[in-house]
Amino acid sequence: MVLYGYARVSSNDQDLTLQEQALRAAGCEVVRAEKVSGTSRSGRTELQVLLDFLRHGDTLVVTRIDRLARSIKDLQDIVYILKK
Repeated sequence: MVLYGYARVSSNDQDLTLQEQALRAAGCEVVRAEKVSGTSRSGRTELQVLLDFLRHGDTLVVTRIDRLARSIKDLQDIVYILKK
């Protein structure tokens, strides 16, 4: 099982460092990060790379759920993709 981390901030003036440090401390071997609005999954290329790459038994780790999804529907869609 491999732990993959995903970090995101909404704008270029925000810092990813704390999220990246927390993900590494949690044991994530790979951390993908991006500075892009979370209002939509379109344009979130690092997240898409992870969703395409994750395999059965891998774990996706985020520091807060709002870094991954901005709504329950978005979260449900991501979980559905991961279960494929």
